[in-house]
Order: sequence, then structure tokens, then C-alpha cells
Amino acid sequence: MSKRILITGASSGIGKGIAEYLAKTHSVTISDWDASRLETARSDMAVKGCEVNTQVLDVTQGDHLEQLKHLADSEGIDVLVNNAGMQHVSKIEDFPPEKWQQLMNIMLTGPAMTTRAVLPAMKKNNYGRIINIGSVHSLVASAYKSAYVSAKHGLIGLAKTVALEVASSDITINTLCPGYVDTDMVRSQIKQQAELHHISESEVVEKIMLKNMPKKEFIAVEELAGTVGFLIGPYAKNITAQAIALDGGWTAH
Repeated sequence: MSKRILITGASSGIGKGIAEYLAKTHSVTISDWDASRLETARSDMAVKGCEVNTQVLDVTQGDHLEQLKHLADSEGIDVLVNNAGMQHVSKIEDFPPEKWQQLMNIMLTGPAMTTRAVLPAMKKNNYGRIINIGSVHSLVASAYKSAYVSAKHGLIGLAKTVALEVASSDITINTLCPGYVDTDMVRSQIKQQAELHHISESEVVEKIMLKNMPKKEFIAVEELAGTVGFLIGPYAKNITAQAIALDGGWTAH
């Protein structure tokens, strides 16, 4: 059965990949804070035969969240994928306070507030699936990523709490925790790291990016998308409050 799905931060990367996968069989709305990037993504997906709707949504802005609530109340949102995110790397003593707060606002407070916006409609319909795109850094830490790691860890606590609050309804909430995902952003980081460390791009992949992943391969966006597809399907109605690692064995250490 076709579901109404909204994905945040979906103008590129993981969010866009999930949208392309789900749009084959569901009604998908991609959202992002930048209208021009959103339209570019929509046009690009249309060329591939994937028709999606668009919604300008900054998950840190109250008026945008009110618009999201109105959309859920008036048209219905069956599935919310909280994907919007960003990164900043710095020692904690040098971390700009405003940058720390920005990351927390986007990656922890944002998902909490989007969930708050759509839950009343989900409860009314007695159906909902909320999927947070976390990270392996929801489970472990890396140096110099204190805000990112803190926010991603927080997503698991948020999901556990919400799962308890909605347990009497057919609503679930889970957090996907991937290792490095093969996206354009990661590929650009490989090039930057190669230039910074004066090593080849293949050495960056082996010695830096995939160092902690025993299977030594990036996670494909399609793997995440397929997992989302399973979680919104008929055999996952009792999977809730879970942190699901797609990490190539990273957390086995």
C-alpha cells in the first residue's frame, strides 16, 4: 500500500537516495531549507522517472515546523524520515559555541520538533513510522566530533522515549546507524584528506575512512533506503526504539 512519506534534508546525499528508492512505490515529499537546491533535486529525480513533491523546511524554524504540522494534519504523513544534518570538526576547547548549538538544533532538536509536529496526525490515523538517520557515531565516538556525536547519541534516547509514549498506537520510531556512506560529500572528503595528508585517495579510503570497518567497504545509499523500506513494511510493526547498525562490523570492536 502506498504511503505518504516526508524526508528532511533530501536535496542530496542519503536523503535524496532514500527518496529515489521509495518514490517508486510511495508518495514522497522531499524537504530542505534551500528552495533552489530542492528544485534542482526534484528536476534531477524527474529525469530518472522519480516524481516527488517538495516542501521548503528548515527544521530549526518554528514557522516551518508549523507548516509541517499543518501538512500532516490536512494531508497526512505516514512516514517521517529525519535525515537533515551537518558536520563540524574541532577540539572541544576550540569549538565555537554557536556552531555547537547549530549542530544540536539541526540534528537533535530538529528531529524532536518534526516528530512533535507529525505525531498528532499519526495518532489520529493510528499509524506512523518515524525513522531517524543517525550514524555509527550514535553508538561510538571519534575525536573532534563532539557536537555531532552528542547529537547522534541523543537521537537514540529520543527514539526510545517516543516509542514508549506511542506504544499504544501503531506507530514506531527507530534510528539507523550507518558507517561511512558512499555519497558525493564523502567522496569530496576523500579528495580533501588526500591533499591534506599528502597520500593517495586509495590510502585515505583504507587508512582513514574504512579503518574501523572490518568489511572495508562503504555503505551504499541503497542499503539504507532498503532498510527504510523494510521498517515501513508489514513485517516491522514491532520493531521500535531500536538502533540498527549498518556499519560493516565497526561496533564489533
